[in-house]
Amino acid sequence: MGAHAGLSTHVLDTARGRPAQGIPVQLHRVEGETRKPLAEAVTNADGRTDAPLIERGSLQSGTYELTFHVADYFSDFDAATDPPFLDVVTLRFTVGNPDAHYHVPLVMTPWSYSTYRGS
Repeated sequence: MGAHAGLSTHVLDTARGRPAQGIPVQLHRVEGETRKPLAEAVTNADGRTDAPLIERGSLQSGTYELTFHVADYFSDFDAATDPPFLDVVTLRFTVGNPDAHYHVPLVMTPWSYSTYRGS
């Protein structure tokens, strides 16, 4: 098993050029039509959760969803629309190697987002 195996996330606000603090995050495991809640957290001043969403040794192969509640975060951004264009961002991804670490960042602005598999 890898030294950092598990699942983590990070939210970056590229419109302001800083980590996004205070974003509620939920993690679900997807099995067919069923979504099983696994973890909830809020991003800290570095845009990360205080602990991994899945600890080392507990990650399993399968499909997961990370849900980021971003509307409140952008509600005070002057250039954003009212109500904010983005409300909830859901990322569905598959873990193929549970012995590896999966870092799934959300890179966002009030109007767009992207993600990637980080390390």
